[in-house]
Amino acid sequence: MVMMKVNNELKSIPMADYHIEVDVQQLKRHGQVVCGDVFHTRRIKAEGRTILVLSDGIGHGVKANVLATLTASMALNYTSFHTKPEVAANIFMRALPKSIDGKESYATFTIIEIEEDSLVRIINYDNPRSVIFRRGQIYDPKEFQIPIRGEENAGKILRIREFTPMLEDRIIFMTDGINQSGLGSTRFPTGWGLDQIAQFAESQIARESEISATKLARKILNQAAMNDAFEIRDDATCGVVYFRQPREFMLITGPPFYKIKDADFVKRIQEFPGKKIICGGTTAEIIARELDLEIDIQHRFSEKTLPPAAKMEGFEMVTEGILTLGRVEEILEIYTSDMRLGDSPPEEVVKLLTQHDIIHIIVGTRINWAHQDPDQPVELEIRKSVVKRVVRLLEGRFLKKVTVELV
Repeated sequence: MVMMKVNNELKSIPMADYHIEVDVQQLKRHGQVVCGDVFHTRRIKAEGRTILVLSDGIGHGVKANVLATLTASMALNYTSFHTKPEVAANIFMRALPKSIDGKESYATFTIIEIEEDSLVRIINYDNPRSVIFRRGQIYDPKEFQIPIRGEENAGKILRIREFTPMLEDRIIFMTDGINQSGLGSTRFPTGWGLDQIAQFAESQIARESEISATKLARKILNQAAMNDAFEIRDDATCGVVYFRQPREFMLITGPPFYKIKDADFVKRIQEFPGKKIICGGTTAEIIARELDLEIDIQHRFSEKTLPPAAKMEGFEMVTEGILTLGRVEEILEIYTSDMRLGDSPPEEVVKLLTQHDIIHIIVGTRINWAHQDPDQPVELEIRKSVVKRVVRLLEGRFLKKVTVELV
């Protein structure tokens, strides 16, 4: 449970009633081909846990990226298994390769573990301290320190903070390329620093109270780049976690198995309060017939391999079915928040999916014999398999909450 302020009183609401929006923006050091900062995430649906890991490898370039990747991967796995952080840190620190001169190779890390029904735990080793905002102001939960186990780790400390999240809370986490940006400059001789970063973020939130995780992370990163005269001197990564009210969305593809269920199928869709799209011509025809609506084909072609989209009252758009969803899957595989999407039907579907948090997918199981040609690619043969892959991407890469109903 979390607390929500209503009419100046605090009320408890379930974590499941709102969305955890996460985005990470990063820049590699000027002149390098890869970034030495690595971000990994995992949602353990059965346990209601979301785990985020940001690691910064020592040095720059490929070596730093390898160290950070090893650290982030192991931190993610050990946290998933509920391993004590001081034990896990000892294990993967010993696993990191040593340099040729025998000096220690290591990577800093920040682990954010979010348990939907209780708390947030932030575990930090040598990364800048995360900045937490509550009601637009800095919130500073109590911190405790745990030494990392092992004689070789003497003096190494994990800094841990735990708190129960509230609606509109934000967590800003970063690598030292952000807080050390501008180091040696006239304006920031000792670097931008956490205090100035917090003030900058606070002003952005005050200016736009519902600023997204993506936009806030990007503004902080852009300012860090500006501090270094747009030639960033160290790998820089900024991530934001934003607890907010969810936006719900429904995607309908395929008609119901039994034709006698068409009316109930359409009524269920009609009563859904959020935005809706239809992927499938037969499905759209059934809904149009039951609701006495017109389907208006949009005569513009931005993707020649797919039929154009259509408009129907009460729906954001109507597209072709399996081919469109297959293309949606391909786009989701490579999508980043910096990608500029066009106006083709699959790209419009991706925009809607990424803009919403709780996604309800209704999959009709009536077979469309047009897609049973043995010459067709296997992935187009069964609608359910395409949807399954889309759901995996939405849950794994984008941390969406997805429900699928077969009818």
